[in-house]
Amino acid sequence: MAGNSFGTLFRFTTWGESHGPAIGVVVDGCPSLLSLTEADIQPWLDKRRPGQSRYTTQRQEPDQVRILSGVFEGQTTGTPLSLMIENTDQRSKDYSEIASKFRPGHADYTYWKKYGIRDYRGGGRSSARETACRVAAGAVARKVLGDGVTVRGALVQMGPHTVDRSRWDWAEVDNNPFFCPDPQAATEWADYLDGIRKSGSSIGAVVEVVASGLPAGLGDPLYDKLDGDLARAMMTINAVKGVEIGNGFEAATLTGEQNADEMRAGPDGEPEFRSNLAGGILGGISTGQDVVVRFAVKPTSSILTPRQTVDLQGKDTDILTKGRHDPCVGIRAVPVGEAMMACVLADHLLRHRAYARG
Repeated sequence: MAGNSFGTLFRFTTWGESHGPAIGVVVDGCPSLLSLTEADIQPWLDKRRPGQSRYTTQRQEPDQVRILSGVFEGQTTGTPLSLMIENTDQRSKDYSEIASKFRPGHADYTYWKKYGIRDYRGGGRSSARETACRVAAGAVARKVLGDGVTVRGALVQMGPHTVDRSRWDWAEVDNNPFFCPDPQAATEWADYLDGIRKSGSSIGAVVEVVASGLPAGLGDPLYDKLDGDLARAMMTINAVKGVEIGNGFEAATLTGEQNADEMRAGPDGEPEFRSNLAGGILGGISTGQDVVVRFAVKPTSSILTPRQTVDLQGKDTDILTKGRHDPCVGIRAVPVGEAMMACVLADHLLRHRAYARG
């Protein structure tokens, strides 16, 4: 199976399955002499960890990370970092009844058609469990970016319910189980998702990720556009079905006058933008403004409501998926989106430095 690696200079490769003994990631291209310990990585994994509220899967995984290589006396050595997370709460028996059936909306059928084999235990390699590895890589990427760059994510829509941006408060993101920046919306979402969860169904969501403190000049104008790499990064996250940069699809409703981010000379002689509809990227290159990305996450396909499907013999049947599943997988996609943003930015920062030195 190809396609397990992501990035150019800052590059990571994930490995492992949802119900195997462990999952992990190898990060290559990390500069030497960066301070790094397991304690630097663990808080980001804790943010993604399952079982922290009734609104996420009740699988109880501590997601304790171990650094196996690439660090000596608390500093990166410049060699590949190998990070491992053990799986401790697998319940493979929950999936025994669907071993010969394809779950609608999942990768079961396409995986089987491509490889001729399928790990039905929670989706195996195609499970969202793999995203813990990305979060670990993202923690390393944040070290590369340095303290001057901030990457933050928030849930801005659950089903048809959106946040009120006039109430946006980043401090509220850590005060509710939805990573929601609007405290009133978070309260409303709690009742809404309780109803979805108790009915055995699921709902989709929209996540917004914002990076601040970036220099202008990251990215290239054609096939290595910064926004192109960000879009690809977000689309590789499980269940993501759409990505937009800045005002995204809304740009199609605007005139040229409305959509242009006008500029004026700043006190230091550098241009100052009067808006950021472009999401901090023009022509594939960062402007120095906040980089803003949003992505849409579909409803979790594993639900208790019976659905029509076929089995391995091509016969019609019905299926319902037991086990422990997120009623809104978009919630735990927030730290994953942050991680992918950090990895792309770290990669482009290292490429920019190499270009500048050339």
